[in-house]
Amino acid sequence: MAPKNSSSSLPTKFRFMFLLFSFLIGTASAQLSSTFYATTCPSALSTIKSAVTAAVANEKRMGASLLRLHFHDCFGCDASILLDDTATFTGEKTANPNVNSVRGFEVIDTIKSQLESSCAGVVSCADILAVAARDSVVALGGSTWTVQLGRRDSTTASLSTANTDIPAPTSSLSQLIQSFSNKGFTAKELVALSGSHTIGQARCTNFRTRIYNETNIDSSYATSLQGNCPSAGGDNTLSPLDVTSPTSFDNAYFKNLQSKKGLLHSDQQLFNNGSTDSQVTAYSSNLQTFKTDFANAMIKMGNLSPLTGSSGQIRTNCRKVN
Repeated sequence: MAPKNSSSSLPTKFRFMFLLFSFLIGTASAQLSSTFYATTCPSALSTIKSAVTAAVANEKRMGASLLRLHFHDCFGCDASILLDDTATFTGEKTANPNVNSVRGFEVIDTIKSQLESSCAGVVSCADILAVAARDSVVALGGSTWTVQLGRRDSTTASLSTANTDIPAPTSSLSQLIQSFSNKGFTAKELVALSGSHTIGQARCTNFRTRIYNETNIDSSYATSLQGNCPSAGGDNTLSPLDVTSPTSFDNAYFKNLQSKKGLLHSDQQLFNNGSTDSQVTAYSSNLQTFKTDFANAMIKMGNLSPLTGSSGQIRTNCRKVN
C-alpha cells in the first residue's frame, strides 16, 4: 500500500507529519460524503459497478488487481499511481512494488471515459479507484461498504515514497506493525487488511526465497510451488496468494496461515508465534467478523487525508495531469 502526502508542496520530511496531523484533526475526511455525486453525476456509482462487474466476470483476477490498485495508491488515495511517466516527470508505476506488478489501468481508463461522456469533469480518478476496489470485493463474494466520496486527483506523484513506504513481501511482523502504525492503523487492522490476500496472485520473485529457504512452511505446499517457481528464472510466474479459493473473498487466507501455507514471507509472519496469531485465529473461525473488520478498515484507509476542496484537480484523463 502506497502512502501519499496530501500536499505536494511540502518538503519530504514534513509529509508524514502533515498526513498524520490531517488524520488526527479529521478535517480532510470530514469533507467526504457518500452522496457527493448525487446531483452532479447520479449515475457515477452504477457506471463504475457495471464496468467492474464486467471486468471481473471476464477475468476473476482483475478483482484483486483493482483492489490492489487502490491499496498501492492509498493513505492519501489521490490517484497518483495512475499517472504515466513523461519526459519531465517520473511517476509511481516503475516503483519496485509496482513495476511489472500493478495492473488494471485499462479498466480505470474505460470507467473514466464512460463518466466523462455522461458528466464531464466531475468524478475524480481517486474516487473511481476507491469505488472500484469496493465493487471488486463485492463481485468476488465479499461484503459491501459505503465509500465516502469527494476526493480530488493529485497533480504529482512520488516514486521515492512508493519505494520506501509500501511494506515489502519480505517484511517481518514488527516491520509490518510499524508501517501500518505510522499511518494510524492498529495491528488488528493490519491483519484485517492483509486478508485482501484471500484473492489475487503473486510473482515467483516475491516468494522464491520463502519456498526454498524458510522452514515455517508446509513442506508439500513448498514443493508444489517449486514446480511453478524455479530456483532461478521465471520471476514473473504467478501463484495464488490463497491456494484454497483464490477467486473468492472469504477467510481461507487465514486458515492457510494456520496450516503454514502463507505464500509470502510477510503473510506467514501474521501467524508465526507472534502477537497477531490470535487475530488470525479469530478471523479463520468467523468469516463475518473478518468481512466486517475489513470493510471498516477499508473505509478508514480511504479517508486518510484525501485531497479535497480546491486541492488537486479532477483529471479528465487519469493517466496525465490536465
